[in-house]
Amino acid sequence: MIEGIQLAKACANAAEENKAENIRVFDLRGQSSITDFIVICSGTSAPHLKAILRDMDKDLMQNHKTEPFRTEGMTDARWVILDYVDVMVHVMLEDMRELYDLESLWADAAEVAWEESGD
Repeated sequence: MIEGIQLAKACANAAEENKAENIRVFDLRGQSSITDFIVICSGTSAPHLKAILRDMDKDLMQNHKTEPFRTEGMTDARWVILDYVDVMVHVMLEDMRELYDLESLWADAAEVAWEESGD
């Protein structure tokens, strides 16, 4: 089973496959008791959020045999969290992302380079 940084990168790559915008991955190890990594990305509309979530779930199940432990929120709420325990994925509409500004909340966290990584 895939875990940790590899799972975070796989989530980011799956989001990119569906044209999610402004994808960022942060390493929260030592800073959060909830998760080790956070992936944040934006969708442009409710249907786009649904597509990102659907295809990420499909990709991770097909390629890594893993699925979220829990899912919070609905696409009509404009913010959905996929909880993979080691990784939490936040898929948000841009207005929600600007409002809650998770990047500022985790400003001390190291950002993970994920684009060039295939591991």
